[in-house]
Amino acid sequence: MKKVVSISLGSSKRNHAVEMEINGCNCHIERIGTDGDMKRMVALIKEMDGKVDAFGLGGIDIYIQAGTRRYTLRDAKKIAGVAKKTPLVDGLGLKNTLERKVIKYLQSETDLLHGSPLVLMMAGTDRYGMAEALHNAGCRLMIGDFVFAIGLPIVMHSLKTLNRVARLLAPLAAQLPFSMLYPTGEKQVENKPKAEHLFRKADIIAGDFHFIYRYMPPDMKGKIVITNTTTADDVQALRERGIKTLVTTTPELNGRTFGTNVMEALLVALSGKKRELKDAEYEELLIKANIEPRIMHFQ
Repeated sequence: MKKVVSISLGSSKRNHAVEMEINGCNCHIERIGTDGDMKRMVALIKEMDGKVDAFGLGGIDIYIQAGTRRYTLRDAKKIAGVAKKTPLVDGLGLKNTLERKVIKYLQSETDLLHGSPLVLMMAGTDRYGMAEALHNAGCRLMIGDFVFAIGLPIVMHSLKTLNRVARLLAPLAAQLPFSMLYPTGEKQVENKPKAEHLFRKADIIAGDFHFIYRYMPPDMKGKIVITNTTTADDVQALRERGIKTLVTTTPELNGRTFGTNVMEALLVALSGKKRELKDAEYEELLIKANIEPRIMHFQ
């Protein structure tokens, strides 16, 4: 049996475990939240290192990205360095493969991206692959890195601007405590609406679900949400706010969708390789495992 464990900086209230068969291989997939406690993350990774087939690093990214450049986050690097025997991934590989593939699928197989919709991209440096794919699909972008990660009322409208700003600010931001950039622990289950005018203007809200949930307004009537890592309660919260369609880039496994870090770790485990895979390897495994997005229409 392949064992995949996501050690997350997020809330333990979102813990989940499933056992399933993929391509004839029995897999145990588990998510363990540490409620914002980095020391506990380190302790769990040390305890399980060499005893599981792959780790996912949840609730924190090792890298942020703009264009072809990656910037390593100081806090994440310290945590990731603890794994000496078991490969550890943060989901960036799937953000650059699976999520691009999902956007192309929505463009060719649905009408969700027709008519150059306006997309609120919660954080372009977190999901550059998705942002670029949406741009290539003809969508107009409002990129919210400044607004939601840094707290400045500045919206970017192009990948060119994002790349230019990232070159200047990402090396500095990467040295900040991660809790200053992203909701961690109990903050992931708190809703504090912010920049509601951006949500009102947008046709589509896209990006990390914790960012979306943290800042979304009570009224999301008619919106399309493209995200991942949703539990049954999350889906109900979006339904109650009136969204039209929910697209999760990862499939539902026993009642919830896991994060890209979990799914990437699963693919690494299935490959049998003790390292992060290359894009072409992820693409091949995605096809073999028949991993597809989930699309839920509420209106």
